[in-house]
Amino acid sequence: MGVSNTVQQLSVFLENREGRLEEVLDVLAKSNVNIVALSLADTSDYGMLRMIVSDPHKGRMALKEVGITSMLTDVVALRVPHATGSLSKAMHQIVDGEVNIEYMYAFANGDDAAAVLKSDDAARVIDILKGSGFDVYSADEAYRANQ
Repeated sequence: MGVSNTVQQLSVFLENREGRLEEVLDVLAKSNVNIVALSLADTSDYGMLRMIVSDPHKGRMALKEVGITSMLTDVVALRVPHATGSLSKAMHQIVDGEVNIEYMYAFANGDDAAAVLKSDDAARVIDILKGSGFDVYSADEAYRANQ
């Protein structure tokens, strides 16, 4: 694993054709890899499936065995209370720290939510957030979310 307190995201480039998403989801299901969160963005030619899964290495190997290319990326999973302005406050701290967020998606997690952040400097994002009193999920917490 990469930086302490980062979470490994499993990403798959998908051809924009019928059944491709189902194929990926079936491989993970048959491998007993639970999807905790996902984001799917598409263009006319391809999609990018980004997932937080229960076992990212196992998921990647299962996909590789059937010829599906995937990659693991270090991301930060920020604990966000269900309160107006919580995410905005965290983003202000990151902007003040002069760190760029490349993309973000979120998922509900019990009484809180998690915002998954991709940055070119995950360690700096974690330091900024923790130093500002925000809570960052550990990998184990993120992989077990909603279970």
